[in-house]
Amino acid sequence: MGEVAQLLGENTSAVRYWSNYFDKFIKPDRNAKGNRLYHPEDVETLQQIQFLVKKQGLTLEGAALRLQQDRRSVEKQVKALTILKEIQAQLKAVRKAL
Repeated sequence: MGEVAQLLGENTSAVRYWSNYFDKFIKPDRNAKGNRLYHPEDVETLQQIQFLVKKQGLTLEGAALRLQQDRRSVEKQVKALTILKEIQAQLKAVRKAL
């Protein structure tokens, strides 16, 4: 849970809440202690939820509806944003090296 929250830049309570709210889309396993163990697909879904809620300004209900109706479009937008962030980080590294 903590690793996923850190990856997303969110607090663990937000990730836990999204995981519970979007239980149709996110199905983490649990270990013997009861901790959530997220699959890579779950992390991608959480990134999509974060994009819809934080960047697009949708409510949780709106985000769930959008994931049901137009998930491929959301996936493409999140992947494009991720690639752009990576390029930005590379450019900053080059700039710093100069």
